[in-house]
Amino acid sequence: MIKYHPKDEMLLQHVNGQLHLGLATAVSAHCELCPICNEKVAKMTEKLAQKNLQPEVSVAVDRFANIDFSDMLNQITQLEAAPFNPPTPRAVVEVKGNQYSLPKAFTQQVDQSWSGFGKISRMRLDADDDNARSSLLHIDANGEIPEHTHTGREITLLLDGNFEDEFSQYVPGDFIELDAAHQHSPKTLNGCLCYTVVDAPLHFTKGISKILNPIGELIY
Repeated sequence: MIKYHPKDEMLLQHVNGQLHLGLATAVSAHCELCPICNEKVAKMTEKLAQKNLQPEVSVAVDRFANIDFSDMLNQITQLEAAPFNPPTPRAVVEVKGNQYSLPKAFTQQVDQSWSGFGKISRMRLDADDDNARSSLLHIDANGEIPEHTHTGREITLLLDGNFEDEFSQYVPGDFIELDAAHQHSPKTLNGCLCYTVVDAPLHFTKGISKILNPIGELIY
């Protein structure tokens, strides 16, 4: 069961089109997986539509009063049928012998190659924001990301598999938001695929991974 969701403020920003592509993708994908947030977004969208359309209703009523609907119906019935467009297939990615079907929010994005080291693989995606980085992140079974904290905000949407850290255990659909107040070391027993959005480098806090901190701006 999904336990972690975007804040209502972020959902409202999403409805208003105020999120950059990286965050909008994360929220859209979460809503595909989470009926609770999907319903919230539907209600927010309906409320926004009513607010924006209400001033135009009276004008539209006046215009409709002078329309010859029988003539309009005749014109409509004479139109050629529109061609059938099949539903857009879901994006599918493969990494290290694993195949994953992604939420529709990723359909136009996953055409990049994987890179990485050890048990961690990453596919860069377009965040459409100069300060943000968005990626698909795959961790092999028994993999772990070294202990780190955050110099900015990190959004993680778990898409497949499971992982855990010092704070909780996560399932597909969980939307985790962390910042400089959090220090953790995510690890997975059976492997997982995540979507991540960060707006500043990670700061590694333990062991040999600390040598990556001076080049954090280049690799986050």
